[in-house]
Amino acid sequence: MQSIRELYKIGYGPSSSHTIGPVRAAKFFIDKNPTIKEFKVTLYGSLAATGKGHHTDVALEKVFAPNQVDIIWNEKEELPLHPNGMILEAKNKDNIVDTWTVYSIGGGDLKDSTGIINDKIVYKHKNLSDILDWCNREGQTFWGYVETCEGPEVWDFLKEVWHIMKDTIEAGLNNEGVLPGNIKLARKASTYFMKSKNSKGAIQNQGLLFSYALAVSEENAAGGKIVTAPTCGSSGVLPAILYYLEREEYINETKIVRALATAGLIGNIVKRNASISGAEVGCQGEIGTACAMAAGAAAQIMGGSLRQIEYAAEMGFEHNLGLTCDPIGGYVQIPCIERNAIAAGKAMECAVYALFSDGGHKISFDSAVETMAETGRDIQSAYRETGVGGLAKNWKPFHD
Repeated sequence: MQSIRELYKIGYGPSSSHTIGPVRAAKFFIDKNPTIKEFKVTLYGSLAATGKGHHTDVALEKVFAPNQVDIIWNEKEELPLHPNGMILEAKNKDNIVDTWTVYSIGGGDLKDSTGIINDKIVYKHKNLSDILDWCNREGQTFWGYVETCEGPEVWDFLKEVWHIMKDTIEAGLNNEGVLPGNIKLARKASTYFMKSKNSKGAIQNQGLLFSYALAVSEENAAGGKIVTAPTCGSSGVLPAILYYLEREEYINETKIVRALATAGLIGNIVKRNASISGAEVGCQGEIGTACAMAAGAAAQIMGGSLRQIEYAAEMGFEHNLGLTCDPIGGYVQIPCIERNAIAAGKAMECAVYALFSDGGHKISFDSAVETMAETGRDIQSAYRETGVGGLAKNWKPFHD
């Protein structure tokens, strides 16, 4: 598996697959053709179908500037290796001097015919069962395994990740108004936070968790600075859990950062053995993975054993199986933003449920990952980020 540095990418919303990935590809291509002033980018499949709502064209025009770029949308056709395909061309007058077929495969990662770009293997184990066995043999924790594979310098990186996550939450709690786009969706994080502060007990706790997840997701939808966890569209779940535990349960930064390491390990396993791309497997690959990461992180912080952490992650994943990706208007807003808030609540519930158990359970996390990959292949393309099925098809504007 790759370094968790490739899972926690720092960038700008609203979509890791539709903005961060294409921008990375464009930068690689521009660097390869530094004297070229005219480019063409053809977007295929899901990348074209929901690209305008995801601001793909805006992001590409910005990165190619001041050079000329012609963007072609071909949502009717898919390239062979992934639904999010694109062909970049460098042109000198009427002559094509270079071309590159590349795929944005989720979380900002790129793949071409040679394999995943910058695919440096850091972890020798490929699934959580083997890692669990290693930890038991060595008397280690999941975060200790991460440090063993990544080196102690990983902690400085994860501290930076955590500080950006906190900055995003605090920005989202303070920002109000309407999100960009035709839906005209009002931001809710600020009002949810204030209402929760005026509540008590379980309602207050739930409200705070919702507000933190909404804060990140709304910042992402507005094109703000976020950390993919594991994607832009699911970036609110894990930060909400960690921020809540830090503020309300007085958890120190060391434990938070160690939880980030464990969560990154969980997300990495899904990324390697299945997919975190909504265009490939539906929202179960995005929100499902984020929920598993957050559940495992919360279980660890609250004193869970290795088996309890694995159980929490498995439940967070299992109970999102089959979740479709059907963004209304192609925007990362409905149902994406609410799903982050609900998944944060579900992650906490999974962690608590696992902690009440002795850690024993019948379905392994790895089995849930395998099942998700199979389920994703069975989901019709209309429900995999193309914006032509589900809520995206049936939604009609109304005033609430």
